[in-house]
Amino acid sequence: MEAKAQARFVRVTPQKARRVIDLIRGKQAQEAVAVLKFAPQSPAEPIRKVVESAIANARVKADRDSVRFVEDELVVKEAYVDEGPTLKRFRPRAQGRANRILKRTSHITVVLADKEGA
Repeated sequence: MEAKAQARFVRVTPQKARRVIDLIRGKQAQEAVAVLKFAPQSPAEPIRKVVESAIANARVKADRDSVRFVEDELVVKEAYVDEGPTLKRFRPRAQGRANRILKRTSHITVVLADKEGA
């Protein structure tokens, strides 16, 4: 059984989020949540929320299909970060000039599966 969760338009750069996603890929879901809870990087919180949402989605899916649900058997099968739209802002500079600031966004996706299905 697979369960998927997505967070879109998260205000964190994809490059920074990918560094954190690499920490949890292939781990058990509960272990991934524990790692993210204590990770000092700023993208760890939204990624942790996505993993917890995927666990909840798996629980709902198991209840709907009348399948046995054991949270300890869930493994992070896929975890990836795609680039979202970039917000363009301008910062005033000296002598009437302006510099462009790019505020990048991310789409975070996590897919959980049973150990047998992973």
